[in-house]
Parts: sequence; C-alpha cells; structure tokens
Amino acid sequence: MTLHDILNALLEVTGAMSPYLLLGFLIAGVLHVFVPKRFYAKYLSRDNKWSVLWAALLGVPLPLCSCGVIPTAVGLKNEGASKGAVASFLIATPQTGIDSILATFSLMGLGFAVVRPVAALVTGVCGGLLVNRFAGGGTTVVPTDCTCAVERGNRLWRVLKYAYFDMIQDIGLRLLIGLIVAALINVVVPDEFFLSFGKQPLLQMLVILVVAVPMYICSTGSIPVAAALMMKGLSPGAALVMLMAGPAVNIASILVVKKSMGTRFTWIYLLTIVGFSILFGMIINAIGIGADIMPSCGEAHGACCAAKSASTFEGAGGVFRAICSALLLLFIITALTMKFLDKFKKQKAVAGTVIYTVEGMHCNHCKAAVEQAVGKLKGVESCEATPAANTLVVTGNAQENDIRKAVEQAGFEFKGKSLNA
Repeated sequence: MTLHDILNALLEVTGAMSPYLLLGFLIAGVLHVFVPKRFYAKYLSRDNKWSVLWAALLGVPLPLCSCGVIPTAVGLKNEGASKGAVASFLIATPQTGIDSILATFSLMGLGFAVVRPVAALVTGVCGGLLVNRFAGGGTTVVPTDCTCAVERGNRLWRVLKYAYFDMIQDIGLRLLIGLIVAALINVVVPDEFFLSFGKQPLLQMLVILVVAVPMYICSTGSIPVAAALMMKGLSPGAALVMLMAGPAVNIASILVVKKSMGTRFTWIYLLTIVGFSILFGMIINAIGIGADIMPSCGEAHGACCAAKSASTFEGAGGVFRAICSALLLLFIITALTMKFLDKFKKQKAVAGTVIYTVEGMHCNHCKAAVEQAVGKLKGVESCEATPAANTLVVTGNAQENDIRKAVEQAGFEFKGKSLNA
C-alpha cells in the first residue's frame, strides 16, 4: 500500500460519483425552491393510510439526512400532520434522496438504485401504519394565523445556492470522509475479507447494524463505503442494511424522536427500520442483486486500481468526469471553509438584539426550523440562527420564555443568553 494507490482509488470513486452528485444536488435545489412547504402538510394531515403513503412518497426524493429530517418532521407535526404520516416521513426520507439515488446508480448499478427508494418507501409506509395502529395516531391542531417564513430573491440563484452551497455545507464533510474511507478500504482491506464470515449473511447484517445504527451516516456518503466493502466480500444484503439503517437512524435522532414523539412511537420507528432493512437485505441476497460487484483484483489490486483510475479520466467522458470532480471538490472546500469561519464569527448584541445559545443544530434544515419557529413569535422582528456557532440572534422584544418554548418545541436545546455576546 502506498499513498499513490490511495490517491488512485480516491480519484476512481470520485470520478464515478461526481457527475451524478452534481445532478442530484441540482434537482434537490429545484425541489427545495419550487415545491411550497405547505404542499407537504396539505397531504399529510389526515389520520389514515393515504397520509402515510403520501408522506413516504414525498420524503423519498428529498435530500434530508437523519438530523435534518427531525426538525422537518416536527414542523410537519406542528402543522397538523398525523403521527403515522410523521413516522412514515421520518423513516423513508433519510434513507435516500434524489442525489443518493443517482450516486447509487453510479457506483452500485441499476438494481441497487431501484431497490433503495422502493425499500425506503415500503419501510416508511409500514412504519407509519404501525404507528397509527399502536401509537394512537392523532393530529396537531395548528392556529390559523401561523405562517411559514417565505424565502425571497431570484429563484435560479436560490436553486444554485441550496444545491451547491447549503446542501454541501450539510453533507460535504461526511461525503468527503466517505470517499476517503472507501479509497482506504479499497487499498488496505484484504480482498474477500468479509468472506471470512462464511455462508452467514445474516451475521454480516447484524454486525453492520451494531456499527451503523448508533453512528451518523450520510445516505450519500455511505455509498462509496458500501461499494468498497462489497468489493471486499460483504454481501449485497449487508451492504443494503448499511445503506438503509445507517442513514435512517442514530443515537441523536433516537433521543430527539423520543422527546418529541414519545416512547412507543420511538420503538416502532426504530424496530421498523431495523426489521425491514434485514428483510430487504435477505431479499436482494436471494434474487442476486449486486452479485456482479465482486472482488476482482486479487494480488494485483494496486495495479488494478491504478489502471481503473487512469481509464476513468481518459477520453471525452474522462474529461467531463475530471471537470465534475474538480467542481465538486471546489464546492466542498468553499462550503466547508465558510462553515468553519462561521464557528468563530464574533457576534455582538446591539440595541434591541439578543444572542441566545441553541444546541442541536447540525445543518441548514435545523437552522431553517429554528428560524421559522422563533420568527413567528409575537415581538420578533427578525432572527438568524448559526448552527456552527450554536447561536440564535433575535431582534425585537419577544420574551425569553416564549423563545425557549418555540426552540424546544422545534426539537432543539435552548441554553439561554449567550455568555460570549
């Protein structure tokens, strides 16, 4: 193993994924800007099977991670969505998105790209129906004067900003880590490593669950890792378990769901994800999807990877992939640099402005949820949350206790006035 081998493997996986990622981010930006937020709540408010189905159908293409989906789901609940619909949305949405579907196709083939959204849809619907049956269902009544914050400005600019800045700020670091880990697995882990489990694919799935469920795993960033593990002998079913259960749940999301939705709801949510990920893993093992992603380089692995990475960037298609890889890297560096600088941004309270500390914000969806919850309070003229710095700047004369309730109802931890203000 040499640094050259690792860089070759990294180039290979980045070149394969970058065109699909850039297209997926763009489609996600279009969905974000052109689909009204009230559109979702409109179809999710009834306490029946149709609201559960709509929640899963609406959630599957959305590029929300397991931390970003929590405030969105809480917001849907506060806007009147049924518990079953909220559960369906919570389960289906983080497992996949339009960006991860395209990225899955790029590395793992059409079979996996089709199975992932289908599995997310079925799991979400079944989880929502179980919640309606065993967790009481019910809706939340919304005051008629509640309004959602409306984004303004040129729509094309908002699409591009969300696609190539906001989204990449949210998942860029995890995506980069996923690419690097995949490259390391390709070079370091012995070929057919997971075949040491023998003919025990269920054991592989259980091992993956023990590792993936507590951790935060990005639905897109997990793809190169899963593909690399399959090249080392991990069964397709175990890889699907990782792609389903890893992005759908983690310790932080479990704690927030328990606080916001209740214990029974949380158990149904968790067991549905675990149970159906194993079920779908066993199904694709049985029908042979992903069997073509097999260890193939043997002892000449380093030379094989070098040859693959060279061919990845040859010809007109190779030039296109090289450009896409460079753009993706540029977007990641820019977004993460800005996020890092935000963490150290000095904020000073001026007349009529108070800076509060709010913990639990991890992405721009969390930021939007806090700003929406606080922005509609009486006496709030404007508010701005900064997830990297854990701050919320509020202008106006709203009462601190009202702000606390709004923040906590949105699923975040309110710590009072900032000591560094």
